[in-house]
Amino acid sequence: MISREQIIYLDNNATTQLDPAVIEEMLPYLTDYYGNPSSGYAFGAQVRRAIDLARERVAALLGCEPGEIVFTSCGTEANNAALNSALQLDPARQHIVTTAVEHSATFRHCEVLSKRGCLVTTVGVDGEGNLDLEELESALTPQTAIISAMWANNETGVLFPVEKIAEIARRKRVLFHTDAIQAAGKIPIRLANSTINSLSLSAHKLHGPKGVGALYVNKRSAFRPSLLGGSQENNRRAGTENVASIVALGKAAECAMAALEDEETRVRALRDRFETSVLERVPGSSVNGGRAARLPNTTNFSFAGIQSDAALMMLDRERICCSAGSACRTGAIESSRVLRAMKLSDEGARGSMRFSFSRFNTEAEVDKAVEILAQVIAKLRALSPAARMPEAAAV
Repeated sequence: MISREQIIYLDNNATTQLDPAVIEEMLPYLTDYYGNPSSGYAFGAQVRRAIDLARERVAALLGCEPGEIVFTSCGTEANNAALNSALQLDPARQHIVTTAVEHSATFRHCEVLSKRGCLVTTVGVDGEGNLDLEELESALTPQTAIISAMWANNETGVLFPVEKIAEIARRKRVLFHTDAIQAAGKIPIRLANSTINSLSLSAHKLHGPKGVGALYVNKRSAFRPSLLGGSQENNRRAGTENVASIVALGKAAECAMAALEDEETRVRALRDRFETSVLERVPGSSVNGGRAARLPNTTNFSFAGIQSDAALMMLDRERICCSAGSACRTGAIESSRVLRAMKLSDEGARGSMRFSFSRFNTEAEVDKAVEILAQVIAKLRALSPAARMPEAAAV
C-alpha cells in the first residue's frame, strides 16, 4: 500500500484527503450513534439533530438558509436532480441550455436527455475558456426550461460569471442551475441575495468523504424530486440519510469556511509558485486558461512535444499525483473535450496535464514536483527527437 507520506498529491480537483477534524466528527456516527433519524425515540432524535447541524453548516458555507439544502449521494446526483426537476415542472418547456465545457455529470446527462426528445443547446467558449454571455442569452427560447452552467471548470479552474448568468435567466423567466462542485469551499459563495435557483456541491472536493453531496434549492423555486418514497429531506429526496457522511460534509463545510482566506492567499501562492517555476524551467509550456479568472488552486499546462499519458506514468513512478484532466476521464483515449472546446489543437490537448493544490500542500512539495516534472518532460522529448524543443521556445 502507498501511504500519504510517500506521495506528492497535486490532484485535489479529483478528490481531497479528509480533514482530520472531519474524521473525528463522523466516526461516532459509524459506531455509537447508529439510530435512524426518522425514528420517534430519543436515540434517533439525537441523530436527527446531527443532520440538522450539518445542514446549518453547509448553509453557512453557501450563505443561504438551512431549509434550502438537500443532501444527496454525490454531486452527480445533485446535477441530475436539478435538470430532471426543471423538465418535470412544465411539459411545454423541454429545452436545456448548457456549455461545451461542463463536467460529464451534466454533459452526458444532457446527451441522454437529447436522445429522449429534449432539445439541448450547447454554448461554446473562447480560447481562454470564457463564456460568451450574448451567445448564451440568444440561445434562450420560450421553451427553455433551464440553463445549467458550472461555476468553476474542473479541468482549468476557469470561473464563469454565474451571477450575470443568473440575472439573464431571471429576466428571461428561465431557471438557472450551477455546478459549484469545484467552487464550493475554494471561493466565497453568498446565495442569500442571489437569483441562482439551484447549486450542487460534493463533500470529497472540500476534504470530506466520497459518496455525499448537497443540492441547494432556492426557497422561492419550485422543485420536483427524482427519488420518491419516504418524506426525508422535506420530501425532496427519499431514502434513509447517510448520517455519518452528512455529518462529515457539515464539518468539512465548517472547516472550508474557516479556511477560505487560506485558499485565496496561501493556496493561490502555491499554485502561482508552481506555475512560475514550470514556465521558467520547461520550454514549450503554457497555461490553458491562464488569462481568465480562475480558482486559486488550479492550473492546467500544455507541454509541446509530449503525450500526457506517458508523462503521467513517469510522474506516478516518482509518486507525484496529477491528472490529464477530469478524473472521470481516466482511461479515455480521446483528448480532453474541455480543451478542444477552448480551441486547443488535438496535439496540444493530448500534451496537457492538470495540477490542483490544497491547504495540505507545502512549498517543499511544490518545488520537488517542479524539479521532477522538468526532468520528466525533458526525458520524454529526448526519446522523441522530432519533438525536441528549441531553446528559444520557452513560453
